[in-house]
Amino acid sequence: MIKNRIDLITLGCSKNLVDSERLMGQLAACGYRMHHDPEDPKGEIVIVNTCGFIGDAKEESINTILGLTELKKRRKIGQIFVMGCLSERYRKELSAEIPEIDRIYGKFDWKQILSDLGHKWDDSLRGQRFQTSPKHYAYVKISEGCNRMCAYCAIPIITGKYKSRAMEDILQEVEHLVRNGVHEIQLIAQDLTGYGLDRYGKYCIAELVEKIAQTPGVEWLRLHYAYPNDFPMDLLPVMARYPNICKYLDIALQHASDHVLDRMLRRITRRETEELLAEIRRQVPGIHLRTTLMVGFPGETEADFQEMMVFVREQRFERMGAFAFCEEEGTYAALHYEDDVPAEIKQQRLDTLMTLQQEISLDCQQQKVGKTFRVIIDRQDGEYYVGRTEFDSPEVDPEVLIPIESLPLEPTAVDETLESHIALEPGQFYLVEIVKAEPYELIGKLA
Repeated sequence: MIKNRIDLITLGCSKNLVDSERLMGQLAACGYRMHHDPEDPKGEIVIVNTCGFIGDAKEESINTILGLTELKKRRKIGQIFVMGCLSERYRKELSAEIPEIDRIYGKFDWKQILSDLGHKWDDSLRGQRFQTSPKHYAYVKISEGCNRMCAYCAIPIITGKYKSRAMEDILQEVEHLVRNGVHEIQLIAQDLTGYGLDRYGKYCIAELVEKIAQTPGVEWLRLHYAYPNDFPMDLLPVMARYPNICKYLDIALQHASDHVLDRMLRRITRRETEELLAEIRRQVPGIHLRTTLMVGFPGETEADFQEMMVFVREQRFERMGAFAFCEEEGTYAALHYEDDVPAEIKQQRLDTLMTLQQEISLDCQQQKVGKTFRVIIDRQDGEYYVGRTEFDSPEVDPEVLIPIESLPLEPTAVDETLESHIALEPGQFYLVEIVKAEPYELIGKLA
C-alpha cells in the first residue's frame, strides 16, 4: 500500500469514464497521486466506478470488488470505495453482501468523496479532468438520464429522468480540452438527440453541435448514441455543412420487426426507420452509420429474426454491433414478458447476424482500397502505427494500420550514413492511402 495514492478503476461505458476523469481531476488538485485502471492496485484508497447495465457488466463489477477485498485482507491496498451505476441501484445489497467495502456512493453523489476525505469540490476545476484517453481525443458528456423507457433497458431506472447540461458549461469544457491538446471531441449521452428539451423547451442538439464545430481547435467532432424516434432533422444540415463534423453517427436501432419494436416500446416502425436512414444518407453524403441490434427479445419469432436479417442486408450498415437479450429486473420486459427464447437460439441468431455483418463490413472496407483518407494516429503498436479515419470511433470501430517499414527513410541526426524510418506522431493527422482491407481493419501507407 502506497500512502497518498488513489487508484480508480472504471468499468462500463465512456459516460462512466467521464465521471472518473472529473473525480480524478479534483483529487489530483488536492495532492493525491492518481492511477487509473492499474494492473497492480497499491493505493491507500481504491475507487471502483461500477457498471450495472446488463448481467455481464454487473458480474464484472462484483468480481472486481471481490478481488480488491482479497488485496485489502493482504494489506496490499487500503480502503475500498464503490461508486457508479451498480451501487446506485444496489447500495443496500452491496453493503450487506460485501462488508469489506468502506464507503458506497451512487451515480450522482460521488462528489461527496471529496468532503469525506476532508476536501471541497472546486467548481473552478470543472473543465480540468484527469484525462485517461490518449491526449488528442476526449469524451464530452452532454446529459444524464433518459426518458425513453424502452422495455429492456434499466438505464432510466438507474439514472432517472433526462437532464441536459447547460450549453455554456459544455462549450467551456470543450474549449479547455482543446487548449490542453485535444483535437477530437467524442460527444456522448444516453440519448444525444434529446438534448435541450428539458432545459430549453426544445431540441438543441443541432445548435450545440454547430457551436462546438465553430470552436477553434476542434479538428473532429463525433456524435454517439442518437435515438431514432423524434430525430431532430435540423441536425443533418449542420453535419453536412461543417467539414470537422465527422460523417459518422451512432444510432442504436435494436430491431427491424414491427412486432418486436412494438414489444420493445421503441415507438417507431421499420418503415419509419428506413425513411429516417434514407434521409440521413441523402442529407449527409458519405456518412457511416453505426448501429446496435438485439436478438432474442421475448416473443421474437424466427420470422422476426429473418426480417431483421433482410433489413441488415438492405441497409448495409458500415458499423454494427449486436447482443443477445438479457433480462434486467425492474424493467417493463421483466415485469410483463416471459424470457421465452432459449439461450442456444439467442446465440445461434447472434452468430448468424454477426456473420452477415462481417461480410458487409468487409465489402465496405474493400471499397476504401486505393483511396486516400485523413487519418489521426492513436499509437504505435509493434511494427505498426495505428490510426483511424473520420468514420471510426476509438475502441469500437476498425483501425488503420500503417507498417513502419512502409514509411519513408530519413538520415539519423547522429550519422547521416545511417537511415531510419520517419516517425509518426500520435494525435497528428496524415493523409493515408489504403492498400488492403480486412473486415475490421485497413492497411495503409502515407500518401
